[in-house]
Amino acid sequence: MDIGVLTVPFGDESLADTLAYLADIGVGAVELGCGGNPGDDHLSRDQYLDDEDAQAELHGLLADHDLRMSALATHNNPIHPDDDHAARADEELREAIDLAVQLDVGTVTCFSGLPAGGPNDEVPNWVTAPWPTEHSDAHDYQWEVAIAYWTDLADYADEQGVDVAIEMHPNMLVYEPHGMQRLRDATNERIGANFDPSHLYWQGIDVTEAIRFLGEDDAIHHVHAKDTKVYEANARTKGVFDMTPYDQQTERAWLFRSVGYGHGEAHWKDVVSTLRMVGYDGALSIEHEDALTSSREGLEKAVDVLQRAVFETQPGEAYWAE
Repeated sequence: MDIGVLTVPFGDESLADTLAYLADIGVGAVELGCGGNPGDDHLSRDQYLDDEDAQAELHGLLADHDLRMSALATHNNPIHPDDDHAARADEELREAIDLAVQLDVGTVTCFSGLPAGGPNDEVPNWVTAPWPTEHSDAHDYQWEVAIAYWTDLADYADEQGVDVAIEMHPNMLVYEPHGMQRLRDATNERIGANFDPSHLYWQGIDVTEAIRFLGEDDAIHHVHAKDTKVYEANARTKGVFDMTPYDQQTERAWLFRSVGYGHGEAHWKDVVSTLRMVGYDGALSIEHEDALTSSREGLEKAVDVLQRAVFETQPGEAYWAE
């Protein structure tokens, strides 16, 4: 297991400078955005797809800093009710899979997307309760749309030999582990989780239990290292479904935080240990979205915590049990 970084916060810096900085602070892997919400500042598909010279240059730059790519990221909504939006997101995702093959990267991270609540609606609709019953009907419709799309996409990913790691994110159809497992069961094993605990904490989900739940089916393809702090003084009166803007920190029920600032080091050691128990040995890709500190300081503090949490060696035989 190694420490990685999603490089989006450094989009205004060159990739060369970003890699040099990350290597210097002890990072071993990078997750590069190539479309959708992460953008493509460091990995434009137009520049790198089908261009062997550009790809060789990228591999050389990574090798110079002893870094690897843990995943390519393209988070969008390929089942959006607007046909143009959905088609653009689908193209981004399929081209990200193609580029992953060419770059010898085994994983693409993304969202499940979210359909409308019915065939005549114009905007996505996040359904969170089964009553009144039209909401349950809308949810059934959404899963029909999602399974039809993701079955085809999963087959494409399988043909290319690439895992698709879906981030469980509220305001998407798949936002918690049971929904993740449902989509995986309906498609194939190429569909799994980009396990980001930050979105689970504020929903009240036990993160280590969620790791065990998905890990039983080898359904964790990638991991984001990102923390969340629930501010109980606000949550007690407004709950956690909070529409307060992220920059109004004192008013929010919860905030994304740097690793160690929502949950302590002991918790993150438990997260790492549980991931090892279920057989995950990939990157812990730090995603910085902490409004209370700069990207560099937040990353450096996260790296500091994770360096004490990750194991650098493989376990030997349990000689004490013989």
